[in-house]
Amino acid sequence: MVGRIITCDEDIAEGTAWLCACEPRFAQVCAQTGPWPLRRRDDGFAALRDAIIGQQVSVAAANAIKGRVIEAGFGAPDAIAAGSEDDLRACGLSRQKVRYLQALAGSGVDFTALRNLPDEEVVAQLLPIPGIGRWTVEMYLMFALGRADVFAVDDLALAEAARLLFDLPERPKRKEFNALSAAWSPWRAVAARGLWAYYAACKNREGVAP
Repeated sequence: MVGRIITCDEDIAEGTAWLCACEPRFAQVCAQTGPWPLRRRDDGFAALRDAIIGQQVSVAAANAIKGRVIEAGFGAPDAIAAGSEDDLRACGLSRQKVRYLQALAGSGVDFTALRNLPDEEVVAQLLPIPGIGRWTVEMYLMFALGRADVFAVDDLALAEAARLLFDLPERPKRKEFNALSAAWSPWRAVAARGLWAYYAACKNREGVAP
């Protein structure tokens, strides 16, 4: 079962209202941050291509490299699969990222079919691809496929935001964070947006380290 899909700001508002009624601390977050962003993007190969390009580099660097990759004609999977390592590296990609992108290009994933698969089946299809970790798949589920009930327990910013918001002695570990976020179902992806917004607000105010 796919479940609720987030497509617009009204969906975010509905989830936010539910969370604020369920957990008063989220109402505090809303008062501090204002409405939480939609952050949807198109699904498909390009979403994961850009995720790989963006690994371990700044947003500005990732955008610059992506621009060079597309300008050089390597935007589509067939072009990446057929490209030489030297030509791809000339765009600013590391040798490892060239390998990851070519693995993704040759994976044969049916991105259209992913839209109708349950979350864990999407994970099962994408996770074996080199360079695609669970966090990347969760971001794809949330922002490319719009799944409303996905959460990323390994995200450091989410864990730090939860520590601050719930006055925890330390950032919650995976098991603890899974248990905490279970109460936010079926709107865990909206809760994640709220926690990211709260993290950004706290970081700007107090210099919180990630």
